[in-house]
Amino acid sequence: MGRGDPKTPADRATIRPQPGAQEAFLSTPADIAVFGGTRGPGKTFSLLLESLRHVGVKGFTAVMFRRTYPEMIQAGGLWMTSFDLYPALSGRPRQDVLQWRFPAGTTVKFSHMQHESDRLSWKGAQITLLAFDQLEGFTAEQFWFLLSCLRGTTRIAPYVRASCNPVPEDDPVGGWLHTFLAWWIDEATGWPRWERAGVLRWFIRDPETDAIDWAATREELVARHTRVAPQSVTFLPGRLEENRILAARDPLYREKLEMLPRVERLRAFGNWTARATAGSVFNRAWFPIVLASPCEARRVRYWDKAGTEDSGDYSAGVRLAEADGIYFVEDVVRGQWSSRQRNAVMRQTAQLDGLDVPIWIEQEGGSGGKESAELSIRDLAGWSVRTEPVTGDKVTRAGPISAQAEAGNVRLVAGEWNADLLTELHNFPDGKYDDQVDALAGAFNKLALQGGAPVFGILGGPVPQKTEAEQQAVEAERRRLAAETLAEMVRRQGMYWPPGR
Repeated sequence: MGRGDPKTPADRATIRPQPGAQEAFLSTPADIAVFGGTRGPGKTFSLLLESLRHVGVKGFTAVMFRRTYPEMIQAGGLWMTSFDLYPALSGRPRQDVLQWRFPAGTTVKFSHMQHESDRLSWKGAQITLLAFDQLEGFTAEQFWFLLSCLRGTTRIAPYVRASCNPVPEDDPVGGWLHTFLAWWIDEATGWPRWERAGVLRWFIRDPETDAIDWAATREELVARHTRVAPQSVTFLPGRLEENRILAARDPLYREKLEMLPRVERLRAFGNWTARATAGSVFNRAWFPIVLASPCEARRVRYWDKAGTEDSGDYSAGVRLAEADGIYFVEDVVRGQWSSRQRNAVMRQTAQLDGLDVPIWIEQEGGSGGKESAELSIRDLAGWSVRTEPVTGDKVTRAGPISAQAEAGNVRLVAGEWNADLLTELHNFPDGKYDDQVDALAGAFNKLALQGGAPVFGILGGPVPQKTEAEQQAVEAERRRLAAETLAEMVRRQGMYWPPGR
């Protein structure tokens, strides 16, 4: 066939769901169907494929939601993946409005709902297919409000399709979904009840009280509620093994999931009750104590500062080193200080660490956090100092260092701070304080992002390697200068500095 010649039917690729949960998801008659429970069964692909079932029906409208715009347009997300499917049915994209239009006049729109109030912009909309990617990221208010937008003028009855990941019942955003799907989940183990996969149940929701009346049949609810029409719902937990395409493209995908921290790993394989509790994110036994760390190593000092001076929270600075894939927690400085005292401690710590140890400072949100970060940078003039805003929840940020610790790749250098750090690690995230964990997670993430590159000094060039004798001489001079300054600090401010520093 020449260039530009139309393809014959034999040349066209066949688009169809894979056997298992994908097929069941695309064939269920349920008004609301939720597909999820594990990573990798092809949930996003299934949602996109669902929207193509009725592209030949004039007036059919589908809207696909993801909680945030970046999540919607990222690689592997709904919008980018749609380009693998929709052109095959002569779909024409509009990037400016994230919408596809098909020859019959059918439209598939992609949208987000980052803020709670964004749901109100859909008031009065007419949607035939309402789709949610990662439904656990939406609030109950957003979900139920959008259900009121389900209406259409075609022969296709409006319906809902959604993908999801497991979420514990006490999750502040998606906990409602756990409750909604509880019948399909074994609460004793957290795993799906596979014998109930795809089974339809019927419900009626009271919008005034949020109470839901469930029944095994439509007739049961009709007998109890004469004015409200029941809706059917089902849950289809997927299995990673069913996605043969993913297995062919990424044979090590399962192994990657197995390397996740415990809680994240359980959720990745479909457990709905796994949650971060004391001892579940970090275990004391994962942190052997050694006498010293290698001289030749990449290092960073990361500070987690107390948000306000009188909050009773601690500020903590962790120095972390990496050599040959092993991470050494070399030093932890921690205290409840005024902003003036804290900045003085940070400068003294920087003097002890040396100019070749870059400093990172976690920046709290708001103008106050920015001003505090700028003040710390001015006080640390002469050192390589950077700040970064806080993103993501604490458990997620701690995940990478937790995985390395569980794998046996983290050590603690013997010090008087060991006991406090181990206690806080074990109690995380249920403990009263988490400043040391935040600082440790930040330090690890910075070293991991450096990817083995040499540490750079304040002039931008690589720090020259020193012999062991040179390093010892430099360290002795640093401690001498620091001791003089610390002695002055003690006289002026009455601060306590642990002996042996």
